[in-house]
Amino acid sequence: MIFCTRRTFLAAGGTLASGLPGGKSFIGGAAAAEDLPPASPTVLAPPTMAPDIVFQQADGTEHRLSEFLGWGMVVNFWATWCAPCVAEMPALAALSRALAPHDIAVMPLSSDRGGAAVVRRFFDSQRIAGLPVLLDPKGAAGRQFDVQGIPSTVIIDKKGRLRARLDGAADWSGPAIATRIRQLVG
Repeated sequence: MIFCTRRTFLAAGGTLASGLPGGKSFIGGAAAAEDLPPASPTVLAPPTMAPDIVFQQADGTEHRLSEFLGWGMVVNFWATWCAPCVAEMPALAALSRALAPHDIAVMPLSSDRGGAAVVRRFFDSQRIAGLPVLLDPKGAAGRQFDVQGIPSTVIIDKKGRLRARLDGAADWSGPAIATRIRQLVG
C-alpha cells in the first residue's frame, strides 16, 4: 500500500521522495497513475451513514456533506506534499470527468495548510482540470472518517451512506472502476 502521513513526510526531509512498486520514485515530481495499482476499494457491508463533515470551497465558503444528498460522492483526502496523493490526482481528474454525467462528484479535500492558493498552483502546474479546489485544512473531516494517512478515499451513495473505502494511492482512471462506483452509489 502506498500511503503517506505528515510524520513520514517530515522524516523524509520534506521532499516528494517516496517509493513506488518496481523501484520508481516521486523525486522531482509525480509518477504517472499507471505506476499505481488499479483502484480496488473495500466494500463496506452493511453501509453506514457517512458523517456530515464540513469542508471549504476555495473562497472559504463552508459546506456540509449533507448538501450533496442525491449525488454519489468519491471523497479523497490528500495534500500536495504527499507524493502518493500527487501521483493519483490525474487519475482522479479522469474519474471525475467519467462520473460527472452520472451525478457522481469527485471531491478532493486537501489538508494543505497553505489553503486554496497552494492547491490551485499545484493543479495549474500539473495541468489538473475538472476537479474543484476543496479544503480540509485542519483535518477535521478526515478525522471524522477515521483517516489514518493520505491518500484515503471513501465512496458515498446517493442516500449519504458510506459504501466503500480505499486507503492508499491507486489508479482511478480505468473504465472498470468508474462502472463499479456507479454500481455502488446507485
